[in-house]
Amino acid sequence: MAEEASSAGASDYTQTEFALHVGKATLRATVQLPTGRTTLTELLPILRAMENTIGDQVAAEAEAAGSPISCRAGCGACCRQLVPLSLFEAEAMTEWLKTLPEERQARVRQRFHEALSALRDAGVIDRILDGKWMNDEATNTRLNLDYFYAGVACPFLEDESCSIHPMRPLSCREYLVTSSPELCKDPGANAIAGVPLPVRLSKTLFAFGRHVEQDQRGWIPLVFLTGWEKSGGKPGDHVAGSGPEVLQMYLRELEAHSKDEDEEA
Repeated sequence: MAEEASSAGASDYTQTEFALHVGKATLRATVQLPTGRTTLTELLPILRAMENTIGDQVAAEAEAAGSPISCRAGCGACCRQLVPLSLFEAEAMTEWLKTLPEERQARVRQRFHEALSALRDAGVIDRILDGKWMNDEATNTRLNLDYFYAGVACPFLEDESCSIHPMRPLSCREYLVTSSPELCKDPGANAIAGVPLPVRLSKTLFAFGRHVEQDQRGWIPLVFLTGWEKSGGKPGDHVAGSGPEVLQMYLRELEAHSKDEDEEA
């Protein structure tokens, strides 16, 4: 999956090359990484760029096969699903939220409050907190459908488009379909043609999250973000080193996780 990175550069940053095997292709990249202490949270921009490249490759392959990706701005059906948010992305989002003007912060936090209230009234919140749904595929599917049917939009959805598109979660970037957007309006009744990805970078973040929190999930539902913020968690502090060291830790975990999935397949 991942090849060793090589580095050479200046005092504060170093130029680091790495290769990531994605299906039958190899993604090669050169990035500037800080030589000082760096956390996994601080490397999220690089992981987002990697995920975008993988998505572009998958989209090109789907186009060539005659089944182009149908996801478009303005189609917010998938933004009413239970979105897994890694703890590191949660940390980055809470820090970003604090930088917004107070009026906008208040609007966003109010949207989270309204979303949680609506999900509570629909009987979904208690089932998420119960945790039993994670141990049974049928129960998992039922909960995710009931979450969707509650019709509660992501608090970051504005005019049916993502208002945080550049920093949206990896799991959102990994959700791609080739079927008609109309079918996404009822995933329980319609056969939606999802696009399988050769690798999911989000799952490796979840694996690190499990190590940090010592729980079976390693992520939170995005709608829980403002509640999680109150914990003051800094998961990135638990996965830190120089920039190249943290990137290598991530790539090694990605490779190990991908091998485990291959063996289970």
